[in-house]
Amino acid sequence: METTLYIKNMVCHRCIKVVNDELTKLGYEVSKIELGEAIIKSSEKSPNIAKIKKVLVENGFDLVDDKNSKLIEKIKVLIIEKIHHQHDKLEKFSFSKYLANELAVNYSHLSSVFSSCEGITIEKFIIKQKIEKVKELLTYDELTLSEIAIKLGYSSVQHLSNQFRQITGLNPSYFKKLKEHQRKPLDQLD
Repeated sequence: METTLYIKNMVCHRCIKVVNDELTKLGYEVSKIELGEAIIKSSEKSPNIAKIKKVLVENGFDLVDDKNSKLIEKIKVLIIEKIHHQHDKLEKFSFSKYLANELAVNYSHLSSVFSSCEGITIEKFIIKQKIEKVKELLTYDELTLSEIAIKLGYSSVQHLSNQFRQITGLNPSYFKKLKEHQRKPLDQLD
């Protein structure tokens, strides 16, 4: 019997490994795993969800069980994947079209559900993810601010700098000079 688990806070490839290892330790065969989702096979009629939830919570994850929470988690995973894990430029990229197409749901519905449950808009979530990626790229010091702006789909360096300052209170150049960079884990961004 296969069961699909929707898992909150699975935001990186290390998360996939941890979840896979923990589910395997519990005796489940993981037939497919990706950010935010795992499909397990079980010889039992139904898996021990309480046990799975306990292990996931111990590792900083959680099970998502209601329809809106699952939708929100899928939205977050798609955004995180696009910003943090894909190497193509986001020039002229429309997140609203992308999310609507990927989830086969009207964007206004996605936006409404996300805002009502998360307390912020999808757009604000995207901005926070982009700024976290900017911090990462500034820390690596491999790209200029202009190259970072192009990579993340900003219309100009000024636009990137303004958003960066709004979110962090610092300008990108000053942030780059800091010895201790103030980056947040992706699962702790709201």
